[in-house]
Amino acid sequence: MILTRRLAHLYAGLVLFGISTALQVRAGLGLNSWDVFHQGVSAHTGLSMGTVVVLASAAVLLLWIPLRERPGLGTVSNVLIVGTVMDLTLRLVPPPAALTVRIPLLAGSVVLNGIATALYISARFGPGPRDGLMTGLCRCTGRSTRLVRTAIEVTVLAAGFLLGGSIGVGTVLYALAVGPLIQFFHRHFALPEPPAPQAGAPAVAD
Repeated sequence: MILTRRLAHLYAGLVLFGISTALQVRAGLGLNSWDVFHQGVSAHTGLSMGTVVVLASAAVLLLWIPLRERPGLGTVSNVLIVGTVMDLTLRLVPPPAALTVRIPLLAGSVVLNGIATALYISARFGPGPRDGLMTGLCRCTGRSTRLVRTAIEVTVLAAGFLLGGSIGVGTVLYALAVGPLIQFFHRHFALPEPPAPQAGAPAVAD
């Protein structure tokens, strides 16, 4: 039963993450740092943005090898699902012209992203490719999570900006709001940890 709920959280979170990212693109008011990079690469290669997300995720996953990080089901699923759902959503949702629509679309996409990330984390099936890169670099360099995460985010944001990715109020809103949103929703979506097997008792799969 717990395993079923974990799988539901994992795949609901990944699908909603892809939808939320696409909606933030459609709002046209600025993207998070990685999506600024994805959008810039997409503009220069002619590949769809979702395809770039998949390829970039796979490339980041390759960087796990020298860092000796181990992917989980959630990691591989993240690579395959988020970009695919993002492309599908972009095909279905046209870009709105009115600012009165774009502003609430931006706000809703950031909130939805917080929900999606909290669901994904609560499933406990392994980190996403970019989070695994961060934790691997922290372990190998001995640097703090804050320093490594900031360095990664600034690097990809600068690269994306130089490639023509969209930076704006949405970039700032996402950076300030998504952390507290994830923390808030994670309290509601947290799943119970499986009980530790007692000494001498056979392990039971959940």
